[in-house]
Amino acid sequence: MTDARLQAELAESKAEIQRLGERKSTGTLMVHKDLSLISLVPKWPGLQSAVPLEFFPGVEGSAQIGLWDETDRLRIAFLTLTNSAKMFYNGCPELHEENVTWQEFKSVFRRRFRDRHSDKCHFIKLQTARQGRNESPQKSADRCRRLTQKIMGKADDPVAQRVHHENAERMPLASFVAG
Repeated sequence: MTDARLQAELAESKAEIQRLGERKSTGTLMVHKDLSLISLVPKWPGLQSAVPLEFFPGVEGSAQIGLWDETDRLRIAFLTLTNSAKMFYNGCPELHEENVTWQEFKSVFRRRFRDRHSDKCHFIKLQTARQGRNESPQKSADRCRRLTQKIMGKADDPVAQRVHHENAERMPLASFVAG
């Protein structure tokens, strides 16, 4: 290499070191999003009776790990919608506005795809749950867990939430053993 070229590369390296030092001193750190975590988000067909129990937490968990912002959450959620959920999204103009938030998106979908059955109905189903003839024990236990999630109370108080979670652990076990 020529001496002039080495001098130019040295000057460029010094300038880059200075820029990085300035970023560090001003607190501007470079954080990279990990959009590969989209593979962890389950596809959601939006079945009429299906409450998105796994969909929204899947998006939110991946977003937290991958450092996604609200716009990323919305776009990735749209990409993972299928069937009736995608048709609903396409036909809902309020979700296509520029200023739609993640909370509004979730709220609209929860209203549209909420379970029509009451908590009392799910509780009775849980209490009378029996393993089907061709149903494996694992599938029966999973069905009991899903029913428990549907009737589990929601509270902002951490102590009340802990009590709800403890009950949610006991209820499917009792129902599974009985059935």
